[in-house]
Amino acid sequence: MIPFEKNELDGSKDKAVIVHPDLGLLSQNALEYRLEEAVGLALAIGLETTSAQYFTVRAPKPGTLFGSGQVGQIKTILAQDDASILIVDGTLSAIQQRNLEEELKVKVIDRTGLILEIFGARAATAEGRLQVELAHLDYQAGRLVRSWTHLERQRGGFGFLGGPGETQIESDRRMIRDRMAKLRKDLSHLRKTRTLHRSRRQKAPWPVIALVGYTNAGKSTLFNRLTGAEVFAEDLLFATLDPTMRQFPLPGYDKAIISDTVGFVSDLPTQLVAAFRATLEEVTAADVVIHVRDISHASSDGQAHDVEQILRELGMELDDREGVPVIEAWNKIDLINPDDPDGVKLPQNMPENVCPISAVTGEGVDALVEMVTENLSRHHNIETVTLPVSDGKRLAWLHENGRVLESDQENNDLILAVQMSNRNWGRFHAL
Repeated sequence: MIPFEKNELDGSKDKAVIVHPDLGLLSQNALEYRLEEAVGLALAIGLETTSAQYFTVRAPKPGTLFGSGQVGQIKTILAQDDASILIVDGTLSAIQQRNLEEELKVKVIDRTGLILEIFGARAATAEGRLQVELAHLDYQAGRLVRSWTHLERQRGGFGFLGGPGETQIESDRRMIRDRMAKLRKDLSHLRKTRTLHRSRRQKAPWPVIALVGYTNAGKSTLFNRLTGAEVFAEDLLFATLDPTMRQFPLPGYDKAIISDTVGFVSDLPTQLVAAFRATLEEVTAADVVIHVRDISHASSDGQAHDVEQILRELGMELDDREGVPVIEAWNKIDLINPDDPDGVKLPQNMPENVCPISAVTGEGVDALVEMVTENLSRHHNIETVTLPVSDGKRLAWLHENGRVLESDQENNDLILAVQMSNRNWGRFHAL
């Protein structure tokens, strides 16, 4: 198998041809969106796409996936475009990848390999880099079936280097296993630290709001709008990889914490879901989840389905009304043209958990914040509190940690109707 090295792509853009194996599972529109997304993925890793098309595969070939005639067509396209990389927008077995490379004489990477390369290039934190390396090694572990002859040679050695008779391929597999074991141990320590930080936040009165959504839906732009931060936000797939948390003002609360997470994508590699599970656990521990959708995208419903599927894999009960409230922020309404007969149309009556917004212009963001506040107080209780007018300390505490709905004064006492979570009521009564 020809190794795919990211550093070979720096400088001028390498040319790539994208082919999608159509197994009859997608509609015509979905196929076009899938190819468009694959072009975006290639651009995110610095590749110039010269051609993108799909091939109907009625009976996948065990050796090459595509039929011999289709492989010949792909070879012609690569030669015409002078392209050095073939991206197969699907899953290839190790044998299929090796055979295609030998036949076509170019680098071949599948969808999983491409997404792993993007993540490897973008991970900025120590945890992100560990997660990506673990996912990469897991992907490579089953692909040590290369055509290089040195892998079949036997090597000698002593102790941990492997005894006589151990082949190079066995040595490589063992080194990968050892490295993966160390990475899992390091990530376990980081997971414990993250869990400790999360438990500390849960003891504090501040609610946590998590942003989730398909890649490039506008999560980071909304994050910056709410917090005034300057998180990297570009019209680029997987612009955000490492989770970022900031505080922002929320009516009825001293402050709130909002978390920006990695974007999802259809057919997200299982290795990545497993490696990033610790990071994505922040979503399941949130008080409210905001599902940011690019409502201007023609395949918005399909993208939403992919996001919900991954959230369910993480153990979230999206249909459980007693679970974490999920708000859908229908973003990019500024890109919708109501006069376009073929364009996206918003429904007259919005579902109760939907808020149309534009993170770029700010339209609808105040309504979204109000919806977050309402959902946070969904399981809150209202109690009547009587305080002396002079008790400024507890009065200020109630305003910071709850919502004072009514206030009356009788003689030297204040009679307040206050809405707060059970946790905060317990803290108040302990004051």
